[in-house]
Amino acid sequence: MGNVLPSSLIRSLNEKFGLDQELFFRIHEEGESVTTVRLNPFKPSNAFLNAERIAWTEYGRYLNARPSFIADPLFHAGCYYVQEASSMFVEHILRQTIDLKEDLRVLDLCAAPGGKSTLISSVISSDSLLVSNEIIKTRVPVLSDNMTKWGVLNSVVTNNDPKDFQRLGGYFDVIVVDAPCSGSGMWRKDPQTVNEWSENNVQLCSQRQQRILADIYPALKEGGLLIYSTCSYSEEENEEVADWLTGTFKVSSIQIPIDTNWEIRESISSKHKNYGYRFYPHLVKGEGFFVSCFRKDESSSLAKSVKARAVKLNKNDLPIVQRWISADSSLLPIPVREGYSIINPVHADDIHFLQSSLYLKKSGVFTGKIVGKDLIPDHELALSIYLNKNIQRAELNFEEAINYLRKDDLKLNNLDHGWTLMSFQGFGLGWAKILSNRINNYLPKELRILKEI
Repeated sequence: MGNVLPSSLIRSLNEKFGLDQELFFRIHEEGESVTTVRLNPFKPSNAFLNAERIAWTEYGRYLNARPSFIADPLFHAGCYYVQEASSMFVEHILRQTIDLKEDLRVLDLCAAPGGKSTLISSVISSDSLLVSNEIIKTRVPVLSDNMTKWGVLNSVVTNNDPKDFQRLGGYFDVIVVDAPCSGSGMWRKDPQTVNEWSENNVQLCSQRQQRILADIYPALKEGGLLIYSTCSYSEEENEEVADWLTGTFKVSSIQIPIDTNWEIRESISSKHKNYGYRFYPHLVKGEGFFVSCFRKDESSSLAKSVKARAVKLNKNDLPIVQRWISADSSLLPIPVREGYSIINPVHADDIHFLQSSLYLKKSGVFTGKIVGKDLIPDHELALSIYLNKNIQRAELNFEEAINYLRKDDLKLNNLDHGWTLMSFQGFGLGWAKILSNRINNYLPKELRILKEI
């Protein structure tokens, strides 16, 4: 691979965890990449119908070769998400440790670009609420875009520091912390990162991980679930952080049942005997990954909940918004900017409560802005699963869909003037406005395909 793997780390893995060095080196030398996607259950399509299923997740699939995702309209429509196989194990943990039929409040703390958030939103109930938080402001737009593509209502996107969540008290049933790390688990996928690895950086990451966990811990309710993961092999960022956690707070380590055929390695931390799960690329069809799971055994102070005041909607606006959204869904429009978002009515108090303490970037699905007696529909509405089926649609073939996504000229016949959903195989891609002499393309310019196809 042209980059020498750090001998000190490999030696430590061999001594502590019985790593087969020869196989480990060979898989990195070969540099074979494994391509995996996770299908969107809310947008069932014909994408990857015959692909091999990933054992620990219902919707994960292995692909025989890496296609050009950018050239697939179904990718832009949110019919699947390109995610690394090992990290999809979070789904198995959730299914084994919590009743997913219950109405849960879940926090994905370090959520960008959105892999674990789209996964979580796929398995929790529609009345559960997912808070997808990204600490780094510049990474929030890609998280919002990916949650928009997924098309569902039961999530909000926030941009807050972990400490900010302490204001909520023990609010969350589940907190997922996929912590920033030294990244050794990605060496095969991104060989250049080998040169950036250092023992000093591992120590810095370990300290940061402990700080993040300490900051977020008060926001977990008693009996709540904490899932901690990294894409690092280093014991200092994994088992030692787990030992620090159980030594500092009242939490119990949870053992997760695994099938021996999966070749996932269960580890036991040296100090407090916590369970951890290690993924090695020479054993599993996936990249390096570590995950550990804990139950909180002490009470949390509860913040005073803030009841949402009844939303005062402009009586003239309500029928305009309702014309655009699915009639068979119970949806609540709430004023946002110069228009309206739609949310699940059961989340009204929660969103109001979260707004009182956090910066919310996105709540539910933004339908669009009201101008006069019309709605200018937003891209979020086009990709949601809540759009009224009576809205005019143009079903595009592959070439037309790519032209739309490139913002090239489109020639479409037999369409009435006005807003029209551009659709591929029945899935929305975005809006266009049909005029007498041209078609105006309203795909957000930052989502446009720039690459030659």
